Amino acid sequence: MHAFKALATVAVLMGGISLPAAAQDAAFDPSGTFADEYGTTFTFSLCGSGTDLCGTLDVLEGDSATEENLAFVGSMVMQAQQTEPNVWKGTIEAGDLSADATIRQVSPDAIEIEGCRAGLLCQTLAYNRK
Repeated sequence: MHAFKALATVAVLMGGISLPAAAQDAAFDPSGTFADEYGTTFTFSLCGSGTDLCGTLDVLEGDSATEENLAFVGSMVMQAQQTEPNVWKGTIEAGDLSADATIRQVSPDAIEIEGCRAGLLCQTLAYNRK
């Protein structure tokens, strides 16, 4: 699972499913900086048509902080299309690794990223607003 954490933390989320854009829950705004339990942080913002979700990797901590992965710090590493209110889907890609990803804003101050490889190995990482 450490390999997936590294992948999820520094990967590029690219648009996956082409569905009509859905309205965003007015109480939930994904824009801002969110951190996981290890201290890795992303700054998220709405982008593209205004409903896509983009993320810049700000800080990388824990087992994922390898020399190769640190090269992504300061870069926009996530972009996903909104498929329903507060939910975005895309593909996580980093080098030879890739995974399907679902990003959910579960509360005004919490985002979860679920990544699945080969449709079987899934992991969800939680990020809280800083």
